[in-house]
Amino acid sequence: MTDSAYPIYEFPDSKCLIVCGDIHGDFNLLVNKVCVQYQMTDTVVIVAGDCGFGFERKGYYDNTVKRNAKRMNLANNWMVFIRGNHDNPAYFDGKTFVHKRFIAIPDYSVVKANGISVLCIGGAISVDRSYRQEAWEHNQKKLHRFGHANDEADLLAPNYYWSDEAPIFNKNAIVNILAENRIDAVITHTAPSFCELQSKSGLASWAEKDTTLLQDIQQERSVMDAIFNTLKSQDITHWCYGHFHQSWHSTIDGIFFKMLDIMELYELR
Repeated sequence: MTDSAYPIYEFPDSKCLIVCGDIHGDFNLLVNKVCVQYQMTDTVVIVAGDCGFGFERKGYYDNTVKRNAKRMNLANNWMVFIRGNHDNPAYFDGKTFVHKRFIAIPDYSVVKANGISVLCIGGAISVDRSYRQEAWEHNQKKLHRFGHANDEADLLAPNYYWSDEAPIFNKNAIVNILAENRIDAVITHTAPSFCELQSKSGLASWAEKDTTLLQDIQQERSVMDAIFNTLKSQDITHWCYGHFHQSWHSTIDGIFFKMLDIMELYELR
């Protein structure tokens, strides 16, 4: 990472840049897919959120790194993680999860690999947040009975839901980044409102128990619209995102928008 007002991660030895959809904790599967199934080398893989950080204790993720380090080193590959709504934001400060081949990066980071400069911004609203909160409360009541409940002061303690999951519009960060960098592509977890998915038909059952859900999702997409409007004057060629568990693409205002399904890979060129 370079010394800058905003995080810049450079991979000068990379020869390929791949974006991956949600992995939901399947770190080992992703490494196997990249290094074994497709035999990629000298490749940076950016996971566009819902990586799965926070459901286990930190040691679990560090052990996952140790398990896969040799394979990643031999292939000279790197994995960069952007926060999703099913991730604990505390992991994405650029300090908590940092390894030679694996790193969870903050929002408004710039990744430079294979001659491509990418702006990365995470966050989204969990449609199932009410279910996750109820399930966690039930879990904690059971643990309390046996004296094993989590320390509430521990920001990295396992959980099922994190209230600071939404994307954040930071115009100053974008302006500062654009003043010093050419941005070729954008990777986010969710997407602007004019991108798929746009149907709200699947939200009705969740909204019955969560009265502000639809309003919060509308606000989420408005934040992404604000990010887009701040960036649209740039010569951005690609915008990739995950979150919706489907695959779709379309060119809008000269930008190729790509929605990635779970574990779907897409090469940025």
